[in-house]
Amino acid sequence: MNILLISDVYFPRVNGVATSINTFTEQLQKLGHSVHLIAPDYGKDEAIGEDWITRVPARSIYFDPEDYLMKYGEIFRLLPALQAKKFDVIHIHTPFIAHYAGLKLGRLLQIPVIETYHTFFEDYLHHYLPWVPTFAARGLARLISKKQCNQVDAIVSPSQPMLDVLRTYGINSQAAVIATGLQAMSFKAADGEAFRAKQDIAQNRPTLLYVGRVAFEKNIDFLVRVTKLLSEKIPEILLLITGEGPAEPSLRALVTTLDIQKNVKFIGYLDRNTELNACYKAADIFVFASKSETQGLVLLEAMAQGTPVVAIAELGTASILVEGEGAMIAADDETEFAHQVHALLVNPVHREHLGERARAYVHSNWSATTQAERMLRFYAEIIAKKTGVMQADIHEASRAYYLE
Repeated sequence: MNILLISDVYFPRVNGVATSINTFTEQLQKLGHSVHLIAPDYGKDEAIGEDWITRVPARSIYFDPEDYLMKYGEIFRLLPALQAKKFDVIHIHTPFIAHYAGLKLGRLLQIPVIETYHTFFEDYLHHYLPWVPTFAARGLARLISKKQCNQVDAIVSPSQPMLDVLRTYGINSQAAVIATGLQAMSFKAADGEAFRAKQDIAQNRPTLLYVGRVAFEKNIDFLVRVTKLLSEKIPEILLLITGEGPAEPSLRALVTTLDIQKNVKFIGYLDRNTELNACYKAADIFVFASKSETQGLVLLEAMAQGTPVVAIAELGTASILVEGEGAMIAADDETEFAHQVHALLVNPVHREHLGERARAYVHSNWSATTQAERMLRFYAEIIAKKTGVMQADIHEASRAYYLE
């Protein structure tokens, strides 16, 4: 199969969408299929190992300088080369320039268009349009999502709860629930002690970890306030915040206001291939409070390193977390969340057992190969359906011509 992906984001920009694209591409290629990606040019040295990627000139976004928008017209300069490649399907991964360009490419190339709904925009948009009332921003997000998802031939949701939400919007496109699986590298042994030494963290210091985009919708301020509560019982507690994003200045200000500068450490992005596993391994507990995840891949990555999780289980996270299977599901209440974290920190035997269960659970249930095979079957189903419809349309057009 010859697959064309298009996305407004990919590495070196680090987030869940980029990780998902990378994971599926690696597995699809291993299974013998051809994958090509259209993505933004970030103005960095991205040439090594990118023969399967076409970088499109792009510009930064003033309110979110980490992200870039591709120049729409530049994408269609690629049309002759894309036509020559004879793709079977287009898979859109983001709802901005990529969505509209992907739709048009689908029409021009006469192939089906599938889109993955990676981001719960209803709980996202109002953070980036602060001048718009929250209810209005949520309503706008629902309307845009409904229109876009109904424009494509089929949609992929990373979790059943996210698909259930989309159906309430009035989205009637054919859909499948296909999560992003974990690559073998996520299970690779890592040296947590060396990571602690490098970051100047005492080996016996109780350490909590958040990994992900440092964005408002991730509810990281909740974790900071939980850390404040924990510091009253465990003065040496440390929360590591790994990642970057627009919420970092306000989070730093909150840390100062709560006077817990010694209890929170921002360490920026870590290289997935060389440092991230060790970071997961170094933590005593992975903590997560986002209520807008379509899946929550970082939870699985932490568990793959044997690090137990304490998290609020809403939307996508509810579909992957099972109480006792490497995770403790916490209430959306700072005091209760802190209580569960504290109980796990002071019981190292239970914590170790929960970590062992975490690794076993993820290994048994979240294989990247399994998810890629499910994606291939969905592609084949949509291609067959689209091809049948197109053949019927051609037949009907021919019949109408001769009847005239």
